[in-house]
Amino acid sequence: MSQKSQGKQKKTAIRFLREANFPKWYQEVITEADMAENSGVRGCMVIKPWGYGIWENLKARLDQRIKETGHENCYFPLFIPLELIEKEAAHVEGFAKEMAVVTHHRLVSKDGKLEPAGELESPLVIRPTSETMIGESFAKWIQSYRDLPVMINQWANVVRWEMRPRMFLRTSEFLWQEGHTAHATEDEARVETAAMLEEYRALAEDWLAIPVIPGEKSAAERFPGAVETHTIEAMMQDGKALQAGTSHYLGQNFSKAADIKFQNKDGGESFVETTSWGVSTRMIGAIIMTHGDDDGLRVPPTVAPRQVVILPIARDDEATARVLPAADELVKKLNACQAFGNPIRAIADKRDMNAGEKRWSWIKKGAPLIVELGPRDLDQGTVMVTERTDIYGKSSHNTDEFVAQIAQQLQGIQDRLFNEAKAYQDERLRTDIVDLDGLKKFFKKDKYANGGFVRGYWDESEDSEAALKPLGISIRCLPYDQPTEPGTCILTGNPATKQAIFAKAY
Repeated sequence: MSQKSQGKQKKTAIRFLREANFPKWYQEVITEADMAENSGVRGCMVIKPWGYGIWENLKARLDQRIKETGHENCYFPLFIPLELIEKEAAHVEGFAKEMAVVTHHRLVSKDGKLEPAGELESPLVIRPTSETMIGESFAKWIQSYRDLPVMINQWANVVRWEMRPRMFLRTSEFLWQEGHTAHATEDEARVETAAMLEEYRALAEDWLAIPVIPGEKSAAERFPGAVETHTIEAMMQDGKALQAGTSHYLGQNFSKAADIKFQNKDGGESFVETTSWGVSTRMIGAIIMTHGDDDGLRVPPTVAPRQVVILPIARDDEATARVLPAADELVKKLNACQAFGNPIRAIADKRDMNAGEKRWSWIKKGAPLIVELGPRDLDQGTVMVTERTDIYGKSSHNTDEFVAQIAQQLQGIQDRLFNEAKAYQDERLRTDIVDLDGLKKFFKKDKYANGGFVRGYWDESEDSEAALKPLGISIRCLPYDQPTEPGTCILTGNPATKQAIFAKAY
């Protein structure tokens, strides 16, 4: 478990160090944590139990909040008629290169080989997003202002044919939730857009320990067909930005395309105002790249499939006969406790393997607490505890006290992960770059070196934003906390009233 980096020998569980080769480090963390693997279809992945367990816990929290804020779950078809998507021209243009299309409905055997047959009269698009399909249903459901608002959500898979796939970040198929709402007024729709972005901010920061910058996207970065797109942007440990969640104010663009009208209170006819919003399994990639270290994954206790792992340590049959029942009893006591509003998720790892190898397997998975329990510990009424945030800091705890304080200990780990990530972001958020030359120099670093964000004034012109594209830089958002004084655009030198976040991004 060693790797040379910049002439120094550093003992780690992951062969590729973050500062040496961040992309390979990322892939190996996924492999060593046994989270996912590539499937036989290019760009698609098999999400294994540890990775899917993280998604389930994330999903459970967000689903609870979605329902508490007045939304209901439903489900829409995977296949969308092409002519339905074509109704919204800007939407089609934005997704056209990523769409997977079904053109045949059966296979026939010919000379021992299967070939497509039964060509469809009209091609079907495999769901890249559901605005058009849901818009068609809204047009049937909504007749009067009394039918509004309509506030729905679906958990589903979507397909966007990625050219350069990477597990949990950009895959041809991924899992997500997509919320869709219809309102009688613009004000109501805008309130909904802002409220759901705040839910995503809370999910990222309070639940996943990922600090984010909320703001509005520039026109060039908007969701296709949206009037406004609002986002939370997170900084990964290579300094790049990750769009972690978006909420879109769609205005009447989709309602006019789908003819979603209603009789208003004055007896007239109006088009509804719509929104859509979503997060995906990309959030698991964010967890890896925000919290992982050179020994593997570190999972926030809120979403860890197993928050506490008990490792029974026994060298002979007599010791085993004592330790295994004690481990089971400790798991039972822990699972009767609560943390973060839910029962503790503890397990005893009874696999027949070397104790050191077993311990490192859980370190690489990122289990928040690893507890060793042997005959001597039983005699003393103690347990030996390793926190994943400090794997070389083993400490002995009285067993009853450990159980009684488990919620506080897990909360402490959660807080440390957030504080570490926030300090990292604050350190690499530059506000002292004032012109284009300075911007170019800052981002012209080794591709694996820690970069960061630049915050500076921008004149909001399309031409200045387009000039960033050849540099591999984009405007991630216009943060909500804007200055009160005007300034000078760092791209053009023109007067500017707003500041933007500039970064390289995933």
